Amino acid sequence: MDNSNIHVIYVLLDGVGDLPHPDLDGKTPLEAANTPTLDKIASNGVIGEVISVGKGIAPESDIAVFNMLGYKFDHADYAGRGVIEAIGVGTDFKDGDLALRGNFSTLDENDSIIDRRAGRQIAKEDADGIAREIETKIKFSDPDTSVAISPTIGHRVTIRIRTESQKLSSKITNTDPAYSNVGGMGVAKNVGEDLKIEKCLPIEDTDDSKFTANVVNEFSEQSTKIMKDSQINKKRKEQDKKELSCILLRDAGNKYPDVPPINEKHAMQFSCIVDMPVELGISDVLKMKAFEAGGLTDYEEKARVAAKAMDSQNAIYVHLKGPDEFGHDGDAIGKMKNIEEIDQRFFKTLVENIDSSKVAIMISADHSTPCINKGHSDDPVPVVVSADFIKNDGTTRMTETQAKKGSIGLIQGAEVVSKSIELIKSQI
Repeated sequence: MDNSNIHVIYVLLDGVGDLPHPDLDGKTPLEAANTPTLDKIASNGVIGEVISVGKGIAPESDIAVFNMLGYKFDHADYAGRGVIEAIGVGTDFKDGDLALRGNFSTLDENDSIIDRRAGRQIAKEDADGIAREIETKIKFSDPDTSVAISPTIGHRVTIRIRTESQKLSSKITNTDPAYSNVGGMGVAKNVGEDLKIEKCLPIEDTDDSKFTANVVNEFSEQSTKIMKDSQINKKRKEQDKKELSCILLRDAGNKYPDVPPINEKHAMQFSCIVDMPVELGISDVLKMKAFEAGGLTDYEEKARVAAKAMDSQNAIYVHLKGPDEFGHDGDAIGKMKNIEEIDQRFFKTLVENIDSSKVAIMISADHSTPCINKGHSDDPVPVVVSADFIKNDGTTRMTETQAKKGSIGLIQGAEVVSKSIELIKSQI
């Protein structure tokens, strides 16, 4: 299998899929958005629907992105998002350590969670200061146990717990009430309003699992108390900012992932433009060359770098974060406007800088984040494969409705790259 004769720019719009919303006259953000460039791309190709991970699974981004890059895991084989993010931020991690993804969150006086993301925008000095304070003051009952806390972007934080004398287990439940740990994979739950930190429980009846759950509970209890007494939070309160009251933990992992590199899997020179710790971790694990292309919303720069990468690579994966955050905030109008901004700034720049008679564009999403749910769902997402040499199937827009009518049909996330490559090769 030699795919070196094709050139593909593969864009994942994080959480762009949605459901009809009353603020948009019953349309989805993709349907309501004015997207002339995306419409042009769609009219120059074919469209279909993708279930990124599996029917009935509202996936987290890590497992969804792995699937959308062609990697289908059995539950038992997956390392867990905690490990992927730890690798992504350069944490010293080895087999037998425990890595977890965390959220700085805000509690009220009754210890109910009032904001799972503590206002989302958190100054780096506040996050780093709280992290160092916890690392310094925490005292585990096992003296061989230590913790490394790495705040990343906004409310996000990665936790690595190490016990020198023994291996820690990944077979534990989350303390974050919004996500289940299903065989190592994070799955979003439908939750009500009154949420509290959950106790970490062993999933297996083993000493390792029980010991690890106890360590995690010690971390949760002590860190919450340290944060409550912190001068950083007293100052945040005075400034009318949401307090960093606790760290909600999920997606435990205790081993480095064992997967074939992406270039071997797809017989291509595959590279990426990514920003978030989880995507950086995935690029590291899959041995994908990562290009620097500005910050989260430097859309023109990302488009130019992606186009230029076609000189040395024959595939580049670009992950654009924007739509997902508006979905989590329940802001359908904001999500629509963000899609319009990406259309004007990213896709317009991209189309202007590539030769679409030689370079194909693939566009999809890692999952849906419906604004009415304020969370991920298992709803299918559209996928577009476009180039001058691809015969259009009569579809004209990348929307959830048109995706149902497209010639690609309904496919699984792990099939997207291989099926798109087959399609492109058949029509060159």
